[in-house]
Amino acid sequence: MSHSAENEPAEQQLQNILVDAEDAVEFLSGLSKLAAAAVSHSADGEIECAVTVKVKRRPTTAAGSSTRAVELDKIEQSVGDGPCITALREMSPVVVENVTSDPRWPELMRKFAEANVHSSLGVPLEISSGASVALNFFASKPAAFTQDVFDKALGFAEAARSTLILSVRIGTAQNRADDLEAAMKSRTAIDLACGVIMGQNRCSQAEAMEILSKVSSNRNRKLRDVATELLEQISGSSIDTHFEA
Repeated sequence: MSHSAENEPAEQQLQNILVDAEDAVEFLSGLSKLAAAAVSHSADGEIECAVTVKVKRRPTTAAGSSTRAVELDKIEQSVGDGPCITALREMSPVVVENVTSDPRWPELMRKFAEANVHSSLGVPLEISSGASVALNFFASKPAAFTQDVFDKALGFAEAARSTLILSVRIGTAQNRADDLEAAMKSRTAIDLACGVIMGQNRCSQAEAMEILSKVSSNRNRKLRDVATELLEQISGSSIDTHFEA
């Protein structure tokens, strides 16, 4: 990242990452690296960050600032509970000051200590009615999340929230566009097949559609597949239906 980019507000840096990212994983990976850098700047020692996404009540590790961050987040997922998962469940930040003295999640605390993680912070963000995200921070020193570091993590999370919502909306719009394109391609194949049947049987469009539907039902195959097969038999080669937007 260039010096000028480092001086940009977090929102602008995140938007730049979103624009440049080819997919959601690349965007979340860039976000986690930016989060780790922003929080480490205020901390005594390096802090790593993973991103956990919760959809339909199930949290999943999505990306991390490093391979190790991803592995640490997956340890918590395998245990089934911890600061990040609790933060997502309660939609409130959860801090582990020292894994050797925190009585919560003893199995996870032991595994964190073995991995040289001695303090942790989970910061949740609700991005839609059915999805939420948590930033899972890990530090090699105990009590790394001082009030200043804690505030920095929450501030970054709040700055990231709008970009995360935007990324979800873009993804939803793209999915809808893909669904529409698939539906239009299916419709084109079916209409062409109906035209062939009308010419062969000198029947109406409704009658041609009824014939095609009966074949689809009898063969237990999708209407589009039956239509495509008919068109390929007529043309003697495979077809690629398309439409102009």
